[in-house]
Amino acid sequence: MLRTFISALLILFVTACSEQEATTSFSRMLGTSDDQFESVEKGGLIVFPGDHQAHTGFRQEWWYLTANLVDEQGNEYGVQWTQFRVALDPTSSPSSTGWQGQQIYMAHSALTTDMIHLADEKWSREHPKMAGVTRQPLRVFLDDWQWNSTTDDLFPAKLNVASERFSYELALDSDSPYQKQGDRGYSEKSADGKVASYYYSQPFIKVSGTISLDGEVVSVSGSGWIDREWSSQFLLDSQQGWDWLAIRLSDEVSLVLFQLRDAKSGQANYAYGRLMSIDGTGVTIEQDQINLKATKQEKVEGRLYPTQWTLNIPAQNIEVTLSALNPKAKMPLSIPYWEGPIIIQGSHSGRGYMELTGY
Repeated sequence: MLRTFISALLILFVTACSEQEATTSFSRMLGTSDDQFESVEKGGLIVFPGDHQAHTGFRQEWWYLTANLVDEQGNEYGVQWTQFRVALDPTSSPSSTGWQGQQIYMAHSALTTDMIHLADEKWSREHPKMAGVTRQPLRVFLDDWQWNSTTDDLFPAKLNVASERFSYELALDSDSPYQKQGDRGYSEKSADGKVASYYYSQPFIKVSGTISLDGEVVSVSGSGWIDREWSSQFLLDSQQGWDWLAIRLSDEVSLVLFQLRDAKSGQANYAYGRLMSIDGTGVTIEQDQINLKATKQEKVEGRLYPTQWTLNIPAQNIEVTLSALNPKAKMPLSIPYWEGPIIIQGSHSGRGYMELTGY
């Protein structure tokens, strides 16, 4: 398994591979099991603030923030920042640091408007001065892309990202309870329950700060959403990717929805949803209650992505259309995928975010 992992990383690092090769390598990394890594067990407890930290005994992990923001003129912006962690060797000593560290960190960032989509990435081996996660205060960092909290909790915090054409400096805060997905944080990723992750969210984040786009600085405010997830096997070999939706139905109610697709047919073979309230309560949406259908596709750099959907959940009186703010919002990075803000219309009105992988 380790050879598979290293080979996939070498493909991404060294070669100018095709999108299909990169996607296949990524899926292989997420879909191959290895008993040397820790396993996700039903009944395992997620505990705060400890589980904001890195879980280096598991193979992969991410801290994933999206935000829907507006400036003083009402112009819309989507912001995304994700820090990934990948373990190369689960048997390495916890004290291994510097160039002996066996954790690889990768960070993605993006800024999206209705006309522009910009994205960037950074890679680093774990190193106390280059990349990692610290406890007190909590810091998730790769070079100068940094989430800096004032305590060992996620909030309040500052997020700073600077790239060649865009940057943002954002203040993040939330007093809403965290939402544990699935069964108290045990989130299945297949109908047979063979793969799962530990997964929690905070979909009610107050965001304010500044964005710089091609040298023009604007003040922005809005709502953010962070997902935390870690596992040692995220997909089955028979699955090729997922569609993930963060849907704000109102200021006090949000819906997370994801489906995983079969590698042969391309059709969804597992789906999950959770309706979440700002007071921390939530309702799981069973797979047979979810009617999600792609109604429009956009061709971006030779690949078709479903950029408009209809969603019908009769039991919750939800019937909406989900449309990309910018249908061209493809992340042209080492691991390519589509990600950007969405507009919600119908029985509810609002904004949200969408991620599409494996196309």
